[in-house]
Parts: sequence; structure tokens; C-alpha cells
Amino acid sequence: MIGRLNHVAIAVPDLDTATAQYRDTLGCEVSEPQTLPEHGVTVVFVMLPNTKIELLLPYGEDSPIASYLAKNPAGGIHHVCYEVDDILAARDKLKADGLRVLGSGEPKIGAHGKPVLFLHPKDMNGTLVELEQV
Repeated sequence: MIGRLNHVAIAVPDLDTATAQYRDTLGCEVSEPQTLPEHGVTVVFVMLPNTKIELLLPYGEDSPIASYLAKNPAGGIHHVCYEVDDILAARDKLKADGLRVLGSGEPKIGAHGKPVLFLHPKDMNGTLVELEQV
């Protein structure tokens, strides 16, 4: 059911500094910042040969990233994202297997313009998991 690793998301307290580190120090190609008010984040994608790193900065007062950074002021890995062919079929199977889907359970459109869902970290070995339909 799960395909390739799409990205690893890292919450950062300073998006400009983190972007410069990946671009200038590590020599990576980085995207322009993209603000996603419906997800409460501003993101920058770092392109790697085999996947991406998603740098996350809180956007808005209700940002889930703000609460993450309050507990982890230096930032850190926030979630991993796996690709799936059919997000609704994946959701239904995972729910039938007892996993919890966060939010309403209905996919939202993510930063790549594709449907995404998140699985509860307590059901996934302490890791917040995002599924993205490809």
C-alpha cells in the first residue's frame, strides 16, 4: 500500500536561516517559501536525489507547528510522508485495521496540490505519518 518516502518534515524556528543552511552550506536546491494558511504553515522544500526535506514554519495563531516548537524550541523532525496510490482506499484499510486518522478523516490538499491525511503518532510508533496520494 505505501509507496516511496515523499519527504521528511522538519519544524524550524527560523525559516530563512534553515533555508540558507540547506542551500548555501549543504549545496541543496530549495524551493521558494509557500504559505498554506489552511495547514497553518509556511514551507520550503529541499530537493534531494531520492526524496525531499520539508522545512516548516508556523503560520497563524492556531498553527500545529507553533505548539511543536513550544515543546522543541530548536526545532526537529515533525513528520514523515509516504506516497499512496489511492488515499481513500488507504484510509479505509488503515481505519479498519484500528489506526486513527487525524482531523475529520477527509483528505485535505497539501503543499504539492495533492490530497493528504495524517495518522495518529500513537498508532505509528510515536511518529506522525502523512499519506499523500500520487
